[in-house]
Amino acid sequence: MNKPQSLRAKLLLRLALPLIVVAIFDASASYFVALHYADLAYDRWLLDSAKSLAQEVKTKQDRVSFELPPIAVEVFRWDDVDKTFFKVESEADGFLAGDEKLPSPVMANLLANEAWFWDGEIDGQNVRIVSVLSKQAPQAEHVVISVAETLNKRRSMMHEILLADIVPQLFLVFITCFYIWTGVSKGLKPLNNLAKLIAKRSAKDFKPISDAGVPSEVLGLTHTINGLLQRLGATLIAQQRFIENAAHQLRTPLAGLKLQAERALAHDDPQATKLALIQIKNSADRVAHLSSQLLTLAKSESVSQSQPDFKLIDLTALVRETCMDWVPRALERDMDLGFDASQALIQVKGDPVLLRELLSNLLDNAIAYGKVGGHISVKIQLESDSELVLSVENEGRSIAVDEQEKIFERFYRIQGTLGDGCGLGLAIVKEIAELHSAKIKIEPPSEVSSGVRIVVQFN
Repeated sequence: MNKPQSLRAKLLLRLALPLIVVAIFDASASYFVALHYADLAYDRWLLDSAKSLAQEVKTKQDRVSFELPPIAVEVFRWDDVDKTFFKVESEADGFLAGDEKLPSPVMANLLANEAWFWDGEIDGQNVRIVSVLSKQAPQAEHVVISVAETLNKRRSMMHEILLADIVPQLFLVFITCFYIWTGVSKGLKPLNNLAKLIAKRSAKDFKPISDAGVPSEVLGLTHTINGLLQRLGATLIAQQRFIENAAHQLRTPLAGLKLQAERALAHDDPQATKLALIQIKNSADRVAHLSSQLLTLAKSESVSQSQPDFKLIDLTALVRETCMDWVPRALERDMDLGFDASQALIQVKGDPVLLRELLSNLLDNAIAYGKVGGHISVKIQLESDSELVLSVENEGRSIAVDEQEKIFERFYRIQGTLGDGCGLGLAIVKEIAELHSAKIKIEPPSEVSSGVRIVVQFN
């Protein structure tokens, strides 16, 4: 099983990660900015030094010379951090003065620029070099003055600038992360309180959760939980009522079974025993019917709680076969069972077993409570492109308007109704119809003056 992810960790990551990325980007930018300005400052000093040396280049009788007193050279070279090098060379005479090991510039680059800054190496040390041209007369030869310096001061200056910039940023990031952490913790506090409140509840406490002081972002969650608690409470009450009613319905035929069995045992008269056995059979049939109804109801509920695996069904063929199965039962009460449907193929998506059970319960009620010698009509009609209607109509006693909603409740029977029904048939019909996203309703009969017409409307 995958480990649950922390909402706190997700929020911190989403809030802190951009801040860290910006801090890294700013540190990188600060590094290059510090490097640029350190190079710029010391490059200016190098250029000033090179121009100062260029002033010491002299031309005598078409000959170039460079004269710098030793004390001046010593002062020029003095530096307690870096080493300074210089080199003076001409086109004709080559090297004139300075450090001969200092690399010479590329003349093409130098001629194209007033001063050319470039990087080189002396004795394994990286140096920054500037080269300039000194020309004493238009026709005089070119004299190149190069000044180089090691990079210690530059790096030191760059580190100082970078440190001065990074330390406050790190402190700011730390403070910001601290406030993000505390803010997320306070923001999640209502959820933690809600979890603690629910954890303290008993399994039978379905009272709504108070939303006083709950942030608007959490209201949706509390309302959803309250809706769930309300549905769970209603389901639990319905199940409790169902169990009580089922126990009551089972107790009556079982008590009859026991009584008739005792009566059969108490009499030696075969006729009396036969009558008792007939009553036992009737009670057993009633228990079997009730058990079958309960099992069907349980199956429809289990299907509704899972993802139904419906498939296309030829509804006309299913209804015709089911009606044929109930013809003998109708004939027992001298009833005419008719079926009417168009010749076109009519299909619906559903569970064939449950749909057959739906129609069987409708037919069972129509036969049990219809007029003896009457007519039962089963029809399938296409009322529009998107609506399909299955109806079962019988002759007999009509159902009062105030009773039409109640008869679909479990174990509900209209007062004064004859027969040995258990009050589950229409409840099962409603359950299966809702499972198939169909509507069920009672309408006045269309073919007879009195009776019941139950319509199942598929969308």
